[in-house]
Amino acid sequence: MNSAAVADGVPVRIEVHGPVLVVTLDRPEVHNAIDPESHAELVRAWNRLRDDDALRVGIVTGAGRKAFCAGIDLHRLEDFYAESHPGERRERWAREPGIGGLTRNFDAGKPVIAAINGFCLGLGLELALASDIRLASPNATFGLPEVKWGIIPGQGGTQRLPRAIPPNVALEMILTGTPISARRAYEIGLVNRVVSLRRLMPTARSLANEIARFPVRAVRHARDAVRRGLNLPLADALQLEQDLAEPLRTSTESRAARATFGAKRPGHRRPSRDRSSAGRHRSNRRV
Repeated sequence: MNSAAVADGVPVRIEVHGPVLVVTLDRPEVHNAIDPESHAELVRAWNRLRDDDALRVGIVTGAGRKAFCAGIDLHRLEDFYAESHPGERRERWAREPGIGGLTRNFDAGKPVIAAINGFCLGLGLELALASDIRLASPNATFGLPEVKWGIIPGQGGTQRLPRAIPPNVALEMILTGTPISARRAYEIGLVNRVVSLRRLMPTARSLANEIARFPVRAVRHARDAVRRGLNLPLADALQLEQDLAEPLRTSTESRAARATFGAKRPGHRRPSRDRSSAGRHRSNRRV
């Protein structure tokens, strides 16, 4: 498995491990809080994941052992809104990717796994919510503390959290700003698994490589069906499912995958390529 760093000396590390892009927020001194420079690097990373056909799955995590991402860097908050009035910001954010890249107006089109290794607060939780699969270490904590600062979660938190967990539980987290533990996050379905900090990244990479082994279009269409279908009435979602399933049924990729699966079934006999050898064996059996 090859590993090549493609960004150096910046607040976000980007590494390629075969078909997997690993994106690491690298500001441990501020619990990996996101500043404008981090945001720009994250947007660049997600664009690479989307545009590079050799990449099939992304992983996002935080540097160190204490934090995935503690949110937006409050000391740099004004820099996100400098030199623009509310009307200009509204128009810009309506078309540009949200802070963190994945949070609004952007879809990489490929699965993203969040490996949550500690504080996952505010914008950090919103970035995790925008991912497809969430793994957490036991020391992880999850929360949306924005009301304490006189604002509300503005990068998808008020919309994605009630879609990920029961709305009443989401409202309690949003209205009180009280964080929850990794165990509680698992109980309510906010995270898929809780694994030891030591095993967190190996587990994320193993899961990413497992997904990357499967036919590309099948993975993308399945993901697309789920993500788009959640926002549709059931009848429309079922139609979407058929629209996405139909072109795969007779695709070259699907035929090859089914043939491979059939060849691995117990009792499956591969036809002999050496007919003369087979004939000799039959002749020997007749003697």
